[in-house]
Amino acid sequence: MMQLTRARKQKHSLLSSMNHFIGAVNNMDQTVMVPSLLMDVPLDEDTAMAHLKSDVDDMYSHYQLLKSLRWDMESGSSSGEQRRKEGLRRTASTSSMSSSLLSSSEEDEDDLQKQFQFHLAGLQGVLSKLTLKADSLTRCYRQRVGI
Repeated sequence: MMQLTRARKQKHSLLSSMNHFIGAVNNMDQTVMVPSLLMDVPLDEDTAMAHLKSDVDDMYSHYQLLKSLRWDMESGSSSGEQRRKEGLRRTASTSSMSSSLLSSSEEDEDDLQKQFQFHLAGLQGVLSKLTLKADSLTRCYRQRVGI
């Protein structure tokens, strides 16, 4: 019984979400043998990717985005422009964070726990959407090349 409960919890863990995303992108990467076939191919309105539209509007851009996010996740680094922006944000917020950490109390600990839970749920939600996007792109590519 204890193992069943642990298995259920692990199914919804952050590591499980990360593994599903990385697996979906790896599958996409192995399936898409000619990425240039995705260039200028608009996202179909009836696919799972339609509600996940972002700044990029063709399948090739989504393919590149997903591969980049997988690389960032596996290597622990972000792409150049993002890295620079994060560095600036960290520098700017360091002084405000240090002063708020000095006034720590039980309320702060509760607040930190709530913030952590909120961001953890958000991250798992984003990873789920990205996994759907990778799976959908793989299906669309297979249909396009007749696999």
